[in-house]
Amino acid sequence: MRTFKCNFYFLFLVFLLYMLIFGSCSLARRVHVHVINRLPDGFPMTIHCQSRDNDLGQSIVEVGDEVNWSFRINFWGTTLFYCEVQWGGDSSIWYHFDAYDDDRDFQRCRSECLWMISREGFLYGYDQESEYWELFAFTKHEFS
Repeated sequence: MRTFKCNFYFLFLVFLLYMLIFGSCSLARRVHVHVINRLPDGFPMTIHCQSRDNDLGQSIVEVGDEVNWSFRINFWGTTLFYCEVQWGGDSSIWYHFDAYDDDRDFQRCRSECLWMISREGFLYGYDQESEYWELFAFTKHEFS
């Protein structure tokens, strides 16, 4: 009987580990990020997004288009993807924002993290929990 209990606990732990690693558990869930360009016509944006481990490269996103990617949240709850965005005539000014920060977005972006750069150049993020678009702040960087 004791062997049965040990085997049962071992198999249960293996099952939990499998669920955690392969996505059936909320900690390892897949999140899809979309950054949409809603700037005025004629204003494509250049965007470069990355995490500590994954550099997604630089893209030029035309008005009405988006850049998107997906990932799994890490076990430690420290997943962070951030982006630098530039548009308009001055290529020395870039705007930074965190596209996914686990501390802020674990509940807000359960499966989709939607971002929109508006006609006015504001950053909006969609909250899946409240089902509202929220205004977020950019951090401005000037390079010479």
